[in-house]
Amino acid sequence: MTMLDPDIAQRVRASFARQNAMRLIGARLEVVGHGRTEIHLPHAPELEQQHGFIHGGVVGMIADSAAGYAAMSVAAPGTSVLTVEYKMNLMAPADGERLVARGKVVRPGRTLIVTQAEVFALKGDKETLCALMQQTIMVMHGKEEK
Repeated sequence: MTMLDPDIAQRVRASFARQNAMRLIGARLEVVGHGRTEIHLPHAPELEQQHGFIHGGVVGMIADSAAGYAAMSVAAPGTSVLTVEYKMNLMAPADGERLVARGKVVRPGRTLIVTQAEVFALKGDKETLCALMQQTIMVMHGKEEK
């Protein structure tokens, strides 16, 4: 695995810290590497749908952010990234004590970055793949975050 420049890791972590939506649901950015990230989300009753599973929209939120921050880790300094499209398959209920979204870059590019995220539900020592997402990220040159 390629080592990530500490300045880039700090830029990714600072951006995540500005994500009010991630703070709202209690998500944490646990891993930042070159072309990959990992977001953890503890199960909370406020995030459940009517069957007691974490809502699919919340699963989409952490998948989008994990893959988006993986893209940011390979984007040039002075740029920002923005999701332009994603497709997600919900493969099993998000039924666990926590969810882990693992984002990775599939194809880096100057303008478009293709990423993927897998979301796992963890219950005890069992990991269940509950969602798979593919995403396209647009790199915005000369446009840093607010």
